[in-house]
Amino acid sequence: MRKLVYLIACSLDGFIGDVGGDATSMQAFTTGDYLDWLTAEYPDTLPSAYRAMNGLEDLPLKRFDTVIQGRGSYQVGLDLGITSPYGHLREIVASRSLARSPHPNVELVREDLPGRVRELKAEDGPLDVWLCGGAEVAGLLLDEIDELVIKTYPQVYGSGMPMFGAVFSVTDFALDDVKTFANGVMVRTYQRKR
Repeated sequence: MRKLVYLIACSLDGFIGDVGGDATSMQAFTTGDYLDWLTAEYPDTLPSAYRAMNGLEDLPLKRFDTVIQGRGSYQVGLDLGITSPYGHLREIVASRSLARSPHPNVELVREDLPGRVRELKAEDGPLDVWLCGGAEVAGLLLDEIDELVIKTYPQVYGSGMPMFGAVFSVTDFALDDVKTFANGVMVRTYQRKR
C-alpha cells in the first residue's frame, strides 16, 4: 500500500507559516548541501518552474507521483499566475471555494478528502502521495498520514500557522532518521506507530 507522507517545512517552534500563512522567509535556507540533498532525495517536491529553470525537468520521479495541497497553499502559486505548480505530478487541491479547476492537471476535491486519500493509497504503484500543506488539510488528514518528514529551519516565528491547524489529537510517531546541514536546517523523518 502506498503511503501518505506529510513533508513540510517549519520553524523551530513548529509553525509552517506566519499568521497569514507566508513562509517565504524559510526559502533563504534552501541552499548548499541542504539543496543538494533535497534535489537528490526529494526531487519530486521541487516545483515544475524551478525544475525547468535549473535543467531538472527530466529528473525521474523518485518518491512521489501525487501531491495534495489545500486551497491556501495552492493560492500562493495562483497569485503568481501558476495554475499547475507541480505539473510533473498528479495534483490534487482540497477546496470548497474554487468553482472549477484552473488547470487540467489539477483535480479539485470538495468533499471527503480522507476518502479520496484512502483511494490514492490503495492504488497500485511504487510511489507515495505527498501532502504538501496546509495546516487545516494536515489536521483533517492526520489519521491518514503514514510518515512525517519535517524540515526544520533555524528560525523562530513566535506565532503563526501550526503544522496541523487547530486539531488536538495525540498521535504517536517513531523517529526514523535525522539529518543536519551546514546552514542549520534539520530534517527529521518519523513513521506512524501502528
